[in-house]
Amino acid sequence: MAMPRQGTETDIVRASRGLEDGRSSVRLRAAMAVGTSPDQRFVDRLIERCAVEPDFHVRDMLTWALTRHPASSTVPRLVEELRSDRPQARSQALHTLSKIGDRSAWPAITRALLSDADDEVARAAWRTAVALVPEGEEPGLAAVLATQLGRGGREVQLSLSRALIALGEVITPMLRAAKRDPDRRVRAHAIATERLLRDPEAGFEFAIEEAKRVVALGTTAQEG
Repeated sequence: MAMPRQGTETDIVRASRGLEDGRSSVRLRAAMAVGTSPDQRFVDRLIERCAVEPDFHVRDMLTWALTRHPASSTVPRLVEELRSDRPQARSQALHTLSKIGDRSAWPAITRALLSDADDEVARAAWRTAVALVPEGEEPGLAAVLATQLGRGGREVQLSLSRALIALGEVITPMLRAAKRDPDRRVRAHAIATERLLRDPEAGFEFAIEEAKRVVALGTTAQEG
């Protein structure tokens, strides 16, 4: 993280205009400039832009610029943003918190965020929770994440499997229980996640197709 400096008012105005420019290339350069020469007066502008920025690469640069500022300035504002009505504001704030890595934000990663109705918010919450979870809190987090098994399409399910696997063996009891869930999608997702835990090289596509076959054959009970 660079030491913040105080830019001139001209610098502030120029960069602010750049962040609002209609051309993504100009916004990208403006975000890079702010991150290269951090100034705490930009923190609010960067976070506000994250909530509405349509370009993925610019959003990533905005996050990078925020990581260049002191966590004491960015983390409280990002935590506030988690209560925004805008899904993008919540997901990008979560993503940025995961990059900053300050565990003081952990209490803000609530069950509501981990089960957010918006898939992108939920996926960001899963990744951030795994990055920030304090030692000893992993079983509780695993239990909450397990309630999301069977959710969404392949990309969403893969994100959840990766988050669960990152927690290690603590997920085993949750997966064992989920393999007996009445919902076929939950059972298949649990079996696929368990197989990836045991064999990370298997690949999610292969694991989920195998898991579906197991469920279809009604052999879940023999799986463990």
